[in-house]
Amino acid sequence: QVQLVESGGGLVQAGGSLRLSCAASAPTFSTYRMGWLRQAPGKEREFVAHISRSGDIYYADSMKGRFTISRENAKRTVYLQMNSLQPEDTAVYYCAADPQRGSIYEYPYWGQGTQVTVSS
Repeated sequence: QVQLVESGGGLVQAGGSLRLSCAASAPTFSTYRMGWLRQAPGKEREFVAHISRSGDIYYADSMKGRFTISRENAKRTVYLQMNSLQPEDTAVYYCAADPQRGSIYEYPYWGQGTQVTVSS
């Protein structure tokens, strides 16, 4: 089992940037595929980005060109760089992990989430 701790959320004006970090407890972090998902008030959780063990990357269409996911295995950390933020990006952002192969939309392990609020 892996524990995930997100950080880096906060309040930012529209057009601004934030970088989220997710620190994982697993010594075998490099073998985990990692994802970021978010949930806005009153909405279902939605996929944001995924990075595989080998570095393959996938984004939701609305995040392409604005968000960048990356990982640093030596630090057991995955990042989400978010640029050109808009009010509709306001949500709780969750880091998720899976040591097994599977869907980029589904993960067994989740962090507690970090709030991102974008003001207009």
